[in-house]
Amino acid sequence: MTDLAPLRRPRRRVSVVGVLGELLITAGVLVLAFLGYQVWLGDVIVGGQLNGEAIELAEEWSAGYEEVPPVEVGDPVVSEDPPIAAAPADTERFATLIIPRFGGTYYRPIAEGVGTAAVLNKGNIGHYPTTQLPGEPGNFALAAHRSSGGGNFRDVHQLQVGDHIYVETIDGWYQYTFRNLEYVRPSGVGVLNPVPQAEGIGAAERFITLTTCNPFFSTAERIIAYGVYDQFYPRSGGVPAEIASNVTGAG
Repeated sequence: MTDLAPLRRPRRRVSVVGVLGELLITAGVLVLAFLGYQVWLGDVIVGGQLNGEAIELAEEWSAGYEEVPPVEVGDPVVSEDPPIAAAPADTERFATLIIPRFGGTYYRPIAEGVGTAAVLNKGNIGHYPTTQLPGEPGNFALAAHRSSGGGNFRDVHQLQVGDHIYVETIDGWYQYTFRNLEYVRPSGVGVLNPVPQAEGIGAAERFITLTTCNPFFSTAERIIAYGVYDQFYPRSGGVPAEIASNVTGAG
C-alpha cells in the first residue's frame, strides 16, 4: 500500500493590499494606545505629581504654624472680610485648588496667567490676570485643560449644587459653594466680568469661575462652573476638616 502524502493547505498569497491593511490596523492600535496614555494614564501620572507639588507648597506655607485640629465646616471662623491674596508674579504658583467632589487626591497648584506653554501645559491651573484675586470682591477666574496636562478640570461637569470649592493661599483657605454650570462660545468673555455675564456692574460679592474646553477633545465651546464665596479659614486656625486628607496627603 502506498503511503498517502500528508494533506497541506494551499499557501495564501500575500497581496500588497493585505499587507497595507495589516499595517494600518497595527498603526491604529498604536495610535489608540498612545491616546489612551495621553488621555487617561498620562493624566493620572501627572495628577499624582501635581498633588505632591501642591502638598509641598502647603508645607512651606504652614512652616512655623502650630498644628491644630481640623476645623469643621460651619465652625466660627474669621468674621470680618477675608484677606486679599498678594498679587503674584507672572507664572508664579501662588495658590492651590481643592475640590472634594473630585476625590481625596485632588490638590492642584494655581499659577498666574493662562498661557498654554508657560502655565497650562505645565500642569498648572491658570488665573486670568485681568480678574480679581482671592478675598477681593469680584471674580476670581481660572482656566485649565480638560484632558492632558493632568486633566485638572476633567470632571467639572460632575459638580453638584452645594459642593464646596476651596482656594488655598499662604494666608489660609477660601471656601466657595458651587452654584451652576454654563456653556458658552470661545468668544464668551463675559464670564470673566467682575460679576460674571454682567456688563458695567461693580461686584459686592466674591465669585469663583472655572473655565475649560467642551466637549472632550474639542475647543468648540467652553464649560463654565460658577461658585460664590462663603467663608475664610485662617492658616493659624487649622485646615477645614472636609479637605484635611487632601492637604496632608492621606487621601
